[in-house]
Amino acid sequence: PVARAIDWAIGRKSSNGGSFLAINAGSDEWNFQVKDLANAVEKVIPDVKVSINKNAPADKRSYRVDFSKYRQLAPDHQPEVDLIAAITGLKEGLEAMNFRDKNFRDSRYIRLKILSGLRETGMLNGRLQWQRENITGG
Repeated sequence: PVARAIDWAIGRKSSNGGSFLAINAGSDEWNFQVKDLANAVEKVIPDVKVSINKNAPADKRSYRVDFSKYRQLAPDHQPEVDLIAAITGLKEGLEAMNFRDKNFRDSRYIRLKILSGLRETGMLNGRLQWQRENITGG
């Protein structure tokens, strides 16, 4: 779905939504709660067991995203696979590259680790904005 949205965004004319456009790219059918995603992964990947903390406070936030504008402006770039097919594709891709890192969350390439490192070195401020003097050398 992301590649199709990028393809559309790169090639679209400004007459199709305006010169500057912030849009939710995706499909209404892909509005899932985290537990739904976890349960789908459990169905596709062997040896994955999902556990849900029944004592956790209920999350009252709504994550329903409206994709109607994207559907209207980019009808030929809508997602073509369902959740199970997407998970299966990710699984097959990781298997093809022999990915076996059980500690992948500790990877230096995780976005949060990169941002934390940039903050620690003073490259980003507390609002995650570039500190210009550190970029240009003074």
